[in-house]
Amino acid sequence: MKEITGQTRVLGIIGYPLTYTLSPNMHNAALKDVALDYRYLPFVVPPERLANAIAGIRALGIAGVNVTMPHKETVSEFLDEISPEARMIGAVNTVHNVDGHLKGYNTDGTGFIKSLREELVDPEGRHAIIFGAGGAAKAVAVSLLNEGAASISLVGRSAEKVAALKAHLLGNFGVFPIKALSFDDDLADIFEVGDLVVNATPIGMKDGADLLPVPLEHIDSKHFIYDLIYTPSETALIKAAKDKGAKAVNGLGMLLYQAAMAFEIWTGTPAPIAIMRDALLIGLEGGDRSKYAQKKDQRFSG
Repeated sequence: MKEITGQTRVLGIIGYPLTYTLSPNMHNAALKDVALDYRYLPFVVPPERLANAIAGIRALGIAGVNVTMPHKETVSEFLDEISPEARMIGAVNTVHNVDGHLKGYNTDGTGFIKSLREELVDPEGRHAIIFGAGGAAKAVAVSLLNEGAASISLVGRSAEKVAALKAHLLGNFGVFPIKALSFDDDLADIFEVGDLVVNATPIGMKDGADLLPVPLEHIDSKHFIYDLIYTPSETALIKAAKDKGAKAVNGLGMLLYQAAMAFEIWTGTPAPIAIMRDALLIGLEGGDRSKYAQKKDQRFSG
């Protein structure tokens, strides 16, 4: 990687508390590979300092940032322009600075779709079941609707949040077969029709400490299970779904492709996907290349 000079441009990620992020691993490896004079850094920004941080992006000439929790849904009020997809999702995960003009994008949904297609799953005509009603669920639902999904069933703990997400989707897409259900409802019918099941909740992130987010009694080999969680690499849901004969993958593909799209927005250069994928896997192994080498040929499903 080039030495830092007066011409070096800065990229980064803002979030709070930002104790764990693999974005610097991916982006700095990619920047080195394509020989661009940029550096990617983490910036810890508590909510009360978000406005000042965005002003600092302009003042310091920072080329762009990723945006993670808890700022995705609040950062847009400080930006000059929002992409149509980010506006539809209601969240921004990427900001690009062009001569002080800040434009917000959301690459999560498109990253999800690209990772689906990498697994040879065409979203068109799919009957999707999405567990969760937060920002990740919204990005997944919007992207599936944009790609021609046949129906969507939303399942969440809070009936109010699920109903709000349904209303948001109908407000953007018009009349469409969308169901809103709670975890306590009888879900047998939606699993009979559904073929794509997405966990967009944090349930499973604590590696066995939580209950399974999806009722396993309804899963069989026709279902494709996508758990947005990527660490642990094989959640209890993924393991149980595989035991039932279903194909199941984790969220590493979505993480990879949303990052690649952000890289291309900032630099105008095609992202080196293989380099970013390797950096991501090495980062997950704590920099232990011997462990990475043992897993290099494995899919993101663990």
